Amino acid sequence: MRTALLMAALLMSTPALAQGQPIDPAVKARIDRILKKTPLIDGHNDIAEQLSESHESSVANLASGTDKWAKDPLMTDMARLHAGRVGGQFWSVYIDGTITGDEAIRKTIEQIDIVDRMIAAYPGDLERALTADDIVRIHKAGKVASLIGIEGGRQIGGSFAALRQFYRLGARYMTLTHNQTTEWADSATDDPKYDGLSPFGVKVVQEMNRLGMLVDISHVAPTTMRDVLEVSRAPVIFSHSSTGLVGHPRNVPDDVLALLPKNGGVVMINFVPDFISKDVWAWNGERNAEQARLKNVNRASSKAVEDGLKAWDLAHPRPKTDVATVADHIEHAVKLAGHDHVGLGGDFDGIPYTPDGLTGVETYPLLFAELIRRGWTDADLAKLAGGNVLRALRGAEATATAMRDVAPAMDKLPPKP
Repeated sequence: MRTALLMAALLMSTPALAQGQPIDPAVKARIDRILKKTPLIDGHNDIAEQLSESHESSVANLASGTDKWAKDPLMTDMARLHAGRVGGQFWSVYIDGTITGDEAIRKTIEQIDIVDRMIAAYPGDLERALTADDIVRIHKAGKVASLIGIEGGRQIGGSFAALRQFYRLGARYMTLTHNQTTEWADSATDDPKYDGLSPFGVKVVQEMNRLGMLVDISHVAPTTMRDVLEVSRAPVIFSHSSTGLVGHPRNVPDDVLALLPKNGGVVMINFVPDFISKDVWAWNGERNAEQARLKNVNRASSKAVEDGLKAWDLAHPRPKTDVATVADHIEHAVKLAGHDHVGLGGDFDGIPYTPDGLTGVETYPLLFAELIRRGWTDADLAKLAGGNVLRALRGAEATATAMRDVAPAMDKLPPKP
């Protein structure tokens, strides 16, 4: 026992990896061994959105080097996915949460088409996965198991038929809201309307359980989180959220984290500096205020606003976040929910900047090296990597099997008052 305590103290006294510092070969070999056996499954990557908004929805030239593109470089490409030991990826199909109705359905289909074309264009690197067993099989073949996550409940246009068709097209989770409160669920970053889920929102969760689609409660209000955990018969996920170490509204409160073991769900910790650092959250608020001020006094010159914001940035550098900051949130989640209920949801290509060191999908081993420095076991690292998400997905599949005699939901949204 004394020897074990001394070893743990030695590990904790070793300084965290700095940006660009190589991982010790023995530690790297250990990480490779863990991630060869258990797929590293990331809960949220927004490359489809970036390709749509900045690259005319083209999936060309994603083999390597996208971080060096002169215009709108990316955090993801095939070579870097392999370098990061990524074994499974939920590709987000995101649209702006202000889009509603039939237009939302159409734009979601367009985002799914980008993911479909990307999988088809890189058959040596990616393969579609629809089940937990698919993920395991594809990972063993050396490819990245590719799943789809719908980010925002408005994407179904209030239609259960659309929800079912998105499942048929490969969607294996849906985030119930994005930044806006929908017609049936409260968002974390908008005015509440229902104190959580409306009756129609309860039906959405139940239909997702019937289908075997994971209910994702990132982005939703804490009241919605609690309602979902009460209603869902299957494990849920937070595909890309952090913890109550920082009081940002996008994070998961401590009392909700403590409810996860009963449900069997998983919080997949993300890397957004605003969410994981009080200092960055405050800095971003000050920067937004300065931008608003500049726009107010320079209404005839967008260049003056741009130049003024650049000057402000030089005088007020963004506070530091790094691999250790993310590891702190992972360990906070473990403290409250346990090692069986944490995962990873980096949010790469959906954020403007990252913690130092975690600059793209190739950098995941740095996070594992940091946790090894803190004394994590191979078994717990495997759970974090993907074991927990595989268990949650299998739970959703088992729930769907148990509900196979339940009729499809045919409810309609109540008319607007």
